Amino acid sequence: MPDFTAPTLTLPGGVIPVMGLGTWQSEGSDAELAVSTALQLGYRHVDTATGYGNEAQVGRALATRGIDRDDVFLTTKLPPDHADRARQTLMESLAALGTDHLDLWLIHWPPGGHARPDVWEELRRARDEGHVRSIGVSNYSIAQIDELIAATGEAPAVNQIPYAPVDHDAALLAAHRERGVVVEGYSPLKRTDLDAGPIADAARAHGATPAQVVLRWHVEHDVVVIPKSVRRERLEENLAALDLTLTPEEVAAIDGLGR
Repeated sequence: MPDFTAPTLTLPGGVIPVMGLGTWQSEGSDAELAVSTALQLGYRHVDTATGYGNEAQVGRALATRGIDRDDVFLTTKLPPDHADRARQTLMESLAALGTDHLDLWLIHWPPGGHARPDVWEELRRARDEGHVRSIGVSNYSIAQIDELIAATGEAPAVNQIPYAPVDHDAALLAAHRERGVVVEGYSPLKRTDLDAGPIADAARAHGATPAQVVLRWHVEHDVVVIPKSVRRERLEENLAALDLTLTPEEVAAIDGLGR
């Protein structure tokens, strides 16, 4: 098992660094440069998706950086409209990424709005055959997760959902934990008012940026977070959030921004 320097959470197939690089809307040479720069800075978790159209660029960055494959946690996602050709899509993803396995493969959205236990079975099969170390879902409700559990006896390792202080829902996080599902939050900064009082106050108190406070807040809640950027200075800033410590009072005040 790789010894990641960043904090991690445990999944059935290994450990996931709590801070990763999101690559949604990163395209072409920008995507390759962002991933390459992130790996140089110390990121060891990269999140992509078939639907992003940048798996090949992510794969090239991984190859050119010369980092051992097992030292990078790599996620991609099955598009809902590929639900009936999951195996073919996985093989295409592996080829584009230049790897023989994924650390995490997710169903990107509930296909047609349905949980689709049959598709979940395809992910389980891919995992059992060694193509994927952990499997999960994205944008699923608790009811849909329960449908997968009822049909197969296995919960997703991860549910990747939009998450930010405005989305904070302690009951939702608890429901995932009761089922052994790690929550991974996307669009953490895009969904946040960085001028909100509790965030700005914590930033001033710690000599940090509001964005760093938001990312650290996710970590305090054991929510994996995958901010995206193609700018080196922003990549550095985001990663440095791991060095920040928030007080319980500051975390609680930010929690209060939730609906």
